[in-house]
Amino acid sequence: MDGTLVLSNDAQARAWVEAFKVHGRDVPLEKVRPLIGMGGDKVVPELAPGLNAEDGVGKEIADTRKEVMLETFGPTLQPAPGSRELVRHAQQEGLAIVVASSASSEELETLLTVARVDDLLPARTTMDDAGQSKPAPDIVAVALTKIGLSADAVVMVGDSPYDIASAAQVGVGTIALRCGGFSDGDLKGALALYDDPADLLARYDASPLREASQPAGTEVRGEATPDMEEGGV
Repeated sequence: MDGTLVLSNDAQARAWVEAFKVHGRDVPLEKVRPLIGMGGDKVVPELAPGLNAEDGVGKEIADTRKEVMLETFGPTLQPAPGSRELVRHAQQEGLAIVVASSASSEELETLLTVARVDDLLPARTTMDDAGQSKPAPDIVAVALTKIGLSADAVVMVGDSPYDIASAAQVGVGTIALRCGGFSDGDLKGALALYDDPADLLARYDASPLREASQPAGTEVRGEATPDMEEGGV
């Protein structure tokens, strides 16, 4: 959701900076921003070695970050271009969709509302369902169980290298979107790259989503575009 259907990655980074500042620690934004896409269980010890997000000061920082994100930045968030339209089109094409997010359940509700897809995506997996957040594979593994499909029948749409890494560990390929703010180099290993949901929707018929929606044995027609990684459709 963050950075994929909602333009929220910069806000998430600023929320971490503010949370650390509240607890007397100065953490530069440029150190935080590359970590967005991980959950708090990974971000806290990365930025403050010796702390963790489960107890003590580390938990206080993580809780403050969540509060700042929901109360300060939440009302300012905007959907990524084409978010609702892409989800509706994919569903009309027969794809089953499950959310696999490192956000908490409360934050996810806000993100779904901002993206205007809260009525479209009842199947959801959050950090609350998993032992570890991305880039660990836990969240994607739980999402596969919820959707009831094997990894080779699924493609993930994400925006960060942590999405790609977590999905790969359970055998799922990833379509990466640049609207999360990561470079093409950061997104190495994706099946294909697109600017945002609207761009993916515009080129849907030549994308890995089209292949996923075809019955077995159906030929997929369309040309690979220059921004697709080797091995993409």
